[in-house]
Amino acid sequence: MTAEFSLAPSSLTDALYDSLRLRIINGEIAAGEKLTEARVSSEYSVARPTAKACLERLTAAGLLRRTAHKTAVVPTFGVEELEDLFIAREAVEKAAIERLSTARTVPQAAVHAQGAIEVAAEQLNFPDQVTADIEFHSALVDAAGSTRLAKMHSLIMGEVHLTMGQFQAQAHRATSPGNVVGEHAAIMEAIERGDTDGAAQALVTHLENARDRLIARATKEQ
Repeated sequence: MTAEFSLAPSSLTDALYDSLRLRIINGEIAAGEKLTEARVSSEYSVARPTAKACLERLTAAGLLRRTAHKTAVVPTFGVEELEDLFIAREAVEKAAIERLSTARTVPQAAVHAQGAIEVAAEQLNFPDQVTADIEFHSALVDAAGSTRLAKMHSLIMGEVHLTMGQFQAQAHRATSPGNVVGEHAAIMEAIERGDTDGAAQALVTHLENARDRLIARATKEQ
């Protein structure tokens, strides 16, 4: 029997998007799996045009891929794509870190996310740690005061979310939970000191470690 999923009474398209995005990120809809208008329409009891609009939005966010006249598919990331993703992340997030360091400002949203990471690490709650990790980096970029920088970051965040969901929870298990907490703390402390070079280096080190864990996990699963 086909499963049916209920939607919150908000904007139907937004609710549908949020539900499908979460299922993709959590791996419930796995990498390589097809997602058709008919399937979405059936599972959620929505009209085909609504399903189509949502699939287009998920594709624009990088959570689905589809070529002309092809069914949308959850992408599978290889080593080269993961490396390229982290090149983009480093460029954007490093620019944000440098702006924050000049102002010696750590955004409260990042502080809150760091606290959530610490709690999740203590509880060995890897899904929550992944979510808080994403929120930490987004908070830094959003607080940098550049709308274009934030826009560039948002363009890759769909793929960032997807790789975190597909690999990062497992990749976090390859290191001590306190390592991620410590790496984030080093970034924040350097920002507060106004140490631009130190903050940038702390960020680069953190992203390189995350990249290496992801690539190791992706290589193991391929």
